[in-house]
Amino acid sequence: MTRRSALTISTALVLVPAHREAKAAPAGRLKQSAARWCYSKISLDDLCRQAAEMGLSGIDLVNSEDWPTLRKYGLVPAMTPGAGTIPVAWNRKENHERLEKEMRENIAKAAEAKVPNVITFSGNRRGMSDSEGKDNCIAGLQRVKKAAEDAGVTICLELLNSKVDHKDYMCDHTTWGVDVVKAVDSPRVKLLYDIYHMQIMEGDVIRTIRDNIQWIAHFHTGGVPGRHELDDTQELQWRTVAKAIADLNYQGFFAHEFVPVKDPIASLKQAVALCTV
Repeated sequence: MTRRSALTISTALVLVPAHREAKAAPAGRLKQSAARWCYSKISLDDLCRQAAEMGLSGIDLVNSEDWPTLRKYGLVPAMTPGAGTIPVAWNRKENHERLEKEMRENIAKAAEAKVPNVITFSGNRRGMSDSEGKDNCIAGLQRVKKAAEDAGVTICLELLNSKVDHKDYMCDHTTWGVDVVKAVDSPRVKLLYDIYHMQIMEGDVIRTIRDNIQWIAHFHTGGVPGRHELDDTQELQWRTVAKAIADLNYQGFFAHEFVPVKDPIASLKQAVALCTV
């Protein structure tokens, strides 16, 4: 399973049982989660059991057929598909009608199951100017913001790097993404700030997060370089980053999206402990 395939699977509405508390909440101030696609070789049931035992609050990037397994272990589906794909999304007007339908369906599904966030993307430039793409993204997201507000579900526009992983992706700088969500002007349309991607594109992540926290609804981690473990092979001090975010009284999820090269569960435990602040 790749992240892209996980986000493009269409699924039927699945009702889930009432949310239970996780077995062991970490003592820290951040609600930590983990991206399902990074642990595709581990069964979902086993991943959820061990995630709950180590104190995670949720699992990211899961489709509706998986929600009952998460709930069984007291975990929240912290981020699920909304509309579009990384290369094809809101920056082209010809996509808006289809994306609006997709987004409305997924918002309704998320609201029914009390899932807090759905993910979306700008799309690739393909020769389009950033200013035109920005205007198109604003117009497109304005079509679905009321549905999100009425449902109590947050649409998260993801910031991704266009230097290493997602060549030509348009929403590749924080200022561009902030301009979009400011103009949409909804408490239910915000940014997914992926620390891995923005460290590659911009650096200066702590100051940028502090300056823009009101526009951020969700975080992803991943070690730079390589998108691997949050350990001493990486250039960021992750405990310092986590503490800076917690100090802002951030209430959303802080989700680990690194690809482990060592024992995956041991690496996840290490990341959770490191970011429990």
